[in-house]
Amino acid sequence: MKNKIRIMIFSVASTTLTFPALALAQFSAPAGTGLPVNSVYDIISGIMFWLLAIVGIVGVIGFAIAGILYLTAAGDDSRIQQAKSAMLYSIIGVIVALSGLVAIHFASGLLGGQRQF
Repeated sequence: MKNKIRIMIFSVASTTLTFPALALAQFSAPAGTGLPVNSVYDIISGIMFWLLAIVGIVGVIGFAIAGILYLTAAGDDSRIQQAKSAMLYSIIGVIVALSGLVAIHFASGLLGGQRQF
């Protein structure tokens, strides 16, 4: 039963997402209406840049908090381990944010875009 529900949800979602492309339904804003004329790529890259900025800021703040935890551990081994793991996780978060930025630039270069960020 669950497998049939999954198949049905997948088929409805894939049909909904691919139907505009099959119908060749591109959006073109008429001139003078004040509607945005950005492409889907510009919208997605804008959202990705905002998310990457938030992840990067949270990672740097987490690293600072982990440093404060390490300084205030006062020799307690469990708090030192907690601070070290918090530092590791914040560094991993910053690396993930930077790799996402690199992936966006890489995808832009592969798609032939001449965008300079």
